[in-house]
Amino acid sequence: MNRARFGLLGEKLEHSFSPRIHALLGDYEYLLYEKESDEVGDFLLNGKYDGLNVTMPYKKTVIQFCNTLSEIAEKTGSVNTIVRMDNGKLFGDNTDYYGFSYMLEILAVNVSGKKVIILGNGGAAATVRAVLGGSGAGRIVMISRRGADNYNNISKHFDAQIIVNTTPIGMYPNNGKAPIDLVAFNNCEAVLDLVFNPVKTELILQAEEMKIENIGGLHMLVAQAVRASELFKGKQAKEERSTCPIMVSRLTEVIKQDVRNIALIGMPGCGKTSVGKELARLTGHEFFDTDELVVRKANKDIQQIFAEDGEEVFRTIETAVLEELSKNSGAIIATGGGAVKENRNRRLLMQNSIIIFLDRASSELPKEGRPLSMSQGIEAIYKQRLPAYLDWCDKKVEVCADIEQTAKAVLASVECEGGRL
Repeated sequence: MNRARFGLLGEKLEHSFSPRIHALLGDYEYLLYEKESDEVGDFLLNGKYDGLNVTMPYKKTVIQFCNTLSEIAEKTGSVNTIVRMDNGKLFGDNTDYYGFSYMLEILAVNVSGKKVIILGNGGAAATVRAVLGGSGAGRIVMISRRGADNYNNISKHFDAQIIVNTTPIGMYPNNGKAPIDLVAFNNCEAVLDLVFNPVKTELILQAEEMKIENIGGLHMLVAQAVRASELFKGKQAKEERSTCPIMVSRLTEVIKQDVRNIALIGMPGCGKTSVGKELARLTGHEFFDTDELVVRKANKDIQQIFAEDGEEVFRTIETAVLEELSKNSGAIIATGGGAVKENRNRRLLMQNSIIIFLDRASSELPKEGRPLSMSQGIEAIYKQRLPAYLDWCDKKVEVCADIEQTAKAVLASVECEGGRL
């Protein structure tokens, strides 16, 4: 008997975490189906699949090809889950509705009577509006590129209390961008961003910085996937909750741990490269060394860069390297000892990484071949950088003589951070 075949339909899917999630949800095949707009209809009618998740920009497009719709799909005018019935007919549902409801619930922010702005006007935005309306939100304003309420006159809505981003702005590979600047929104109480890759978008990082309650889209992605999996496996997913919130929460933490990078910071010579390579061996994840990549990019070794171009040029190249590396998911990244001298590097790493400070006694640190260590002295540099290392890191791990033992200590700290299913 052939395994059931499900998958994700969308235009650009290189960023998707859905195959990882569904691999934990059921014994079925789950593939990515990247289609151009003129291919969608033929694929839906003639493609070899038993069910689909649907992502941007096709959540409204697919409705015309569905024979029947769930009540929620009709209400929202958006379909993100399709099941091919035994008679070959297509049933369209909207599991995003549950996903966003779950997102609101775990953020624990009361939206009743609050003014909300929704950034975007696609299928996801329609679903968000329906959930908020059902939760008693006050005035709900849709912000789009055109229309009465747009980004050019958004100042009319600086009094918004809740902000929801349904646009792809800030999504991989365009990390570091945000649809709006939160600074002017003095009344903002909560920010919800449906983007899930990176784990923390620029919008979420800004909300954190401003001490605004916030939540990223990974929670919604996992919750809707769990509900979709119920449909795929033939279980009845009624409007009343059938999905276990505790299981969704634990699965979200497992996926977060799987997709987040481990970024190692610490003094030159503390063992970041050796520990990073051992972590890659233990986990099977890819390893990157920023110093090595800087050397490749500059086509000269680090001592030459410092001698011929100066530290400022080195730091500029280092930041460019980190900007690309930080877009990875599930990688091991060993940073240069002075990466903490550029605050922008912290924001780059925070998008998708758990930051681990490898601390080694300054008396044990080598200085040969390290320009700043040789010119300024190990003790002085350690004293200068220690506050930044401690401020940047999520966890601190003491480096010991046994590299494998140190690497296992890093993994133990990461597992504690992420949780297990």
